[in-house]
Amino acid sequence: MGIQIGIMGYGNLGRGIEGAIAQNPDLELAAVFTRRAPEGLQIATPGAKVLPAAEAPAWKDKIDVLVLCGGSATDLPEQTPRYAELFNVVDSFDTHAKIPQHFDAVDAAARHGGKVGIISTGWDPGMFSLNRLYANAILPEGKDYTFWGRGVSQGHSDAIRRIEGVRDARQYTVPVSEALAAVRAGETPALTARQKHTRECWVVAEDGADCARIEREIKGMPNYFDEYDTTVHFISEEELRRDHSELPHGGFVIRSGATGKDGAHRHVIEYSLKLDSNPEFTGSVIAAYARAAYRLYQEGQRGCKTVFDVAPAYLSPLDGAELRRCLL
Repeated sequence: MGIQIGIMGYGNLGRGIEGAIAQNPDLELAAVFTRRAPEGLQIATPGAKVLPAAEAPAWKDKIDVLVLCGGSATDLPEQTPRYAELFNVVDSFDTHAKIPQHFDAVDAAARHGGKVGIISTGWDPGMFSLNRLYANAILPEGKDYTFWGRGVSQGHSDAIRRIEGVRDARQYTVPVSEALAAVRAGETPALTARQKHTRECWVVAEDGADCARIEREIKGMPNYFDEYDTTVHFISEEELRRDHSELPHGGFVIRSGATGKDGAHRHVIEYSLKLDSNPEFTGSVIAAYARAAYRLYQEGQRGCKTVFDVAPAYLSPLDGAELRRCLL
């Protein structure tokens, strides 16, 4: 029997994780826990249970790792510490500024319950974080740049949908090509948020809504759009479904640095992702870290971990001999 995985929440990310589990023979989906009515939820895995979220604690001894798919704003700060006392857990908490306090809360809970928790997995934080660390260690004299997109920002899209008169919306984050080209060329410019990215908004307005007001509210929204050059397009619901139904994303982590006497030699390290489906890719990363959480627990480790604490070999289904033969 494979590593028994539970999924808490079955939105885009939960479905992405389910798909990733299906691609890994050593992982098995045991149950999906939902705040919706379980009888109305159709999952893709035969034999897996669909249960109310309130029943999760009763599965304490039936699940090896519980994956938490809630949002970072309100769900995960409460859910991850609560479930880390009962299960080995993995989440994708992505509020960068609050990761230290989230780590402390999960670490205390996991140690109290004798479990392992791995937080902030995915691609940023996650894979991009690892590549920033590697690049900083290799080129201590240098500068980091992270560019996101072109891709759909689900959080920014949701913020637009909350504006009165908006029926639906998609927001794309787009790197400024001139800034990206300069960094790739080895330059180290000081770039503001506006100089690094633009934002494109595709909005379906309610019948009779004041589109000029909606555009002003979008462009002036603090922490989302006010620091960026933002373009707003109003389109029909049919156009949105036809042209903007997918969830692509990606980006670049770049470090430009120098070695040698007086920095005589320049070097650029670049890691990039181009994703057709943000939630499916994120789900695949989380599935690998669920395997790692199980292995760390089996070895006797306890407490909270991040991607910085997990050796790469723990992510792979291959053993050490196979990794050395095939990938080293």
